[in-house]
Amino acid sequence: MGDENQIVAATPPRPGVPLLVRWALLVLAIVSLVLAVIGLLLPVVPTVPFVLVAAWAAAKSSPRLAAWLEGHPRLGPLILNWRNGGVVRRSAKWTATVLMAMSGTSMLMVFEPIWPAYPVIGVMAIVLVWLWWRPEQAPPTA
Repeated sequence: MGDENQIVAATPPRPGVPLLVRWALLVLAIVSLVLAVIGLLLPVVPTVPFVLVAAWAAAKSSPRLAAWLEGHPRLGPLILNWRNGGVVRRSAKWTATVLMAMSGTSMLMVFEPIWPAYPVIGVMAIVLVWLWWRPEQAPPTA
């Protein structure tokens, strides 16, 4: 295992990527970051998937933004863990579980009629099953 505070340098954008594509990816990265921030404030909006999309798009379009994301004290470890085998910490799994349970419960109490909440809760349940199957530690290196 390496040092958890180690920062991996962002890969520069591919030399053959057209300028328009790089700009589109940069816009996607910024929009994803904005949605991630909104997700911090609204429990129904996910945060982590938007952070991961932002990191992916930034790595392909803006080395500076990618390096900032990877070096961020909160976001960096999450991004690096995901890149290193799709790792999701147990604390993150529990946080997601609690927040999804709260969201589902609030939908059941607020929605009238109640039936639109059922498919949303079903999707959240599927996501939670998938999330709990993710590894909690990086695979051993040879």
